[in-house]
Amino acid sequence: MNWHGKTVGFALTGSHCTYAEVMPQIERFVKAGARVIPIASYTLMTTDTRFGTSEDWQKQLKEITGNDIISTIVDAEPLGPSKLLDVLVIAPCTGNTTSKLANALTESPVLMAAKAQMRNQRPVVLAISTNDGLGLNAANIAKLLVAKNIYFVPFGQDAPNVKANSLVSRMDLIMETCEQALQGRQLQPLLIERFNYT
Repeated sequence: MNWHGKTVGFALTGSHCTYAEVMPQIERFVKAGARVIPIASYTLMTTDTRFGTSEDWQKQLKEITGNDIISTIVDAEPLGPSKLLDVLVIAPCTGNTTSKLANALTESPVLMAAKAQMRNQRPVVLAISTNDGLGLNAANIAKLLVAKNIYFVPFGQDAPNVKANSLVSRMDLIMETCEQALQGRQLQPLLIERFNYT
């Protein structure tokens, strides 16, 4: 697919352990010629963890994309009227974000961006990373699976032997999922083996 002339909104929420997997996928879009607009949850903007500092992740996002980060609801709201984004990616998409999106709550920049994108009937691509995907959040994932213009990066259990309810998307399939979503299709297979176990 030719990404030149396309604008990708790339939103990150608070699954800090997957940021290292996600950053190379943002680079793929940039190298393919897309304009990438970074969007960050309050968690990314304010929280340091053992996986890296907020300052470092923000710096990476700005350096990779060449754009400022949308980090407030006020700054995200114009994405609707402007129809700026061809596709919006939320990666990682936490269980918290998944549950709020499924229940129409708009209390973060990422959720406002999603609401704006859905208003325009344009694709929203979710790359889930949640410890309760097969627990209480299973109902929310199910609601979003049948929602119009929402697509999922293929996902599977990442550690069933120690976290039986945990689901994580294959982050390396984000671009391929977006290519299909822009044609109104879900990348298949949707349910995959996340890792090989011995």
